Amino acid sequence: MFRKCKSCHQLGEGAKHRIGPHLNGIFGRRVGSHEDFRYSRALVRAGTGGLEWHADTLDTFLEKPRAIASGTRMSFAGLKKTEDRLNLIAYLRIFSDDPANIPEADPTATATDHNLDPAILALQGDPEYGEYLSSECTTCHQADGGDDGIPSIVFWPEEDFVLAMYAYKNKKRAHPVMQMMAGRLNAEEIAALAAYFTALEQ
Repeated sequence: MFRKCKSCHQLGEGAKHRIGPHLNGIFGRRVGSHEDFRYSRALVRAGTGGLEWHADTLDTFLEKPRAIASGTRMSFAGLKKTEDRLNLIAYLRIFSDDPANIPEADPTATATDHNLDPAILALQGDPEYGEYLSSECTTCHQADGGDDGIPSIVFWPEEDFVLAMYAYKNKKRAHPVMQMMAGRLNAEEIAALAAYFTALEQ
């Protein structure tokens, strides 16, 4: 699959920028962050807004690059087959700093590195209240689980949802809009949203 990328990108020892930037160490890197490469304004804006390259964002980008950055200069049309994208992402992992330790979504906070009060994680959310609160979430995120440029939040384990929201709330995860949204929610509201979205019927 990487042969489709080789005319513009290099990878591996001695890789340099060509028409596109080299792709070594891409996992966890902010979009448009090589200081010695001239990116399109669309990718610079995406990176300034906090977007990072992880397995999920790479999958969206590789399927349809303009879903992530509508004004990208990249002429690649995308890989329509899920298997092709996953194979390419698996290959890119080899050239990351520590590929064995890169989880699928590379979350900001995990069960082993957060310092949330266990009482917060133990809260049992009310899914009906979560549905009531969900309208602000679904102005951007798709209730059917689609992820056209914006990550899906449907069917997450409740704890993962809560950890992600607190990562934004505590500004450990960079995204100004999500930091603002999470900052307005209390513990019961976050638990309710987690309970709603984890079991949302399509």
